[in-house]
Amino acid sequence: MTSPLLADHVRESVLRYVPSDARETAFRKRMLSLCDAPEPFARTVVSPGHFTASAFVLSPELDRLLLIFHKKLGRWLQPGGHIETSDATVLAAARREVEEETGLAGTEPATSGPFDIDVHAIPARPDEGAHEHFDLRVLLVASDDGVIASDEVAAVRWVPLDEIEAVGTDDSVKRALRKIEDWRRGQR
Repeated sequence: MTSPLLADHVRESVLRYVPSDARETAFRKRMLSLCDAPEPFARTVVSPGHFTASAFVLSPELDRLLLIFHKKLGRWLQPGGHIETSDATVLAAARREVEEETGLAGTEPATSGPFDIDVHAIPARPDEGAHEHFDLRVLLVASDDGVIASDEVAAVRWVPLDEIEAVGTDDSVKRALRKIEDWRRGQR
């Protein structure tokens, strides 16, 4: 059962999000539509999909990004996963996923609200149909860099920002990297 408070929080987060381009404007519109679905967080809903939360985690020095090697998708991505009805906020869901996948606790949000949004396809598997993840992404800063890969991921590593494009990630991470660079320039 969807938590009304969580659903309201997600709707408000999406409404406050300022898209950076036409693509994000379309994502935002689709996310707002999903907010009206009966079960927008249910991972069993495959048409069109469901909300997820992920985090771009910067090292304490702000010069490396934490990436996990996703077992099912076979590429380096930011940590993240399904929003659970027990999560009070998108930030709580993203931090929980970071800790579950990498063992990293004690992260602090670098911005208020989502830092990036994305809607991406998830291929069908034997136990579930193809669907989409409506991903709300936050920007976090780690207090230390001690990480360990959980059973949920194939590997975890800190990648220097200038090496992100070469590690085998996807376009959405590369797009977020440009936003991270802009954010870092604003911190100086």
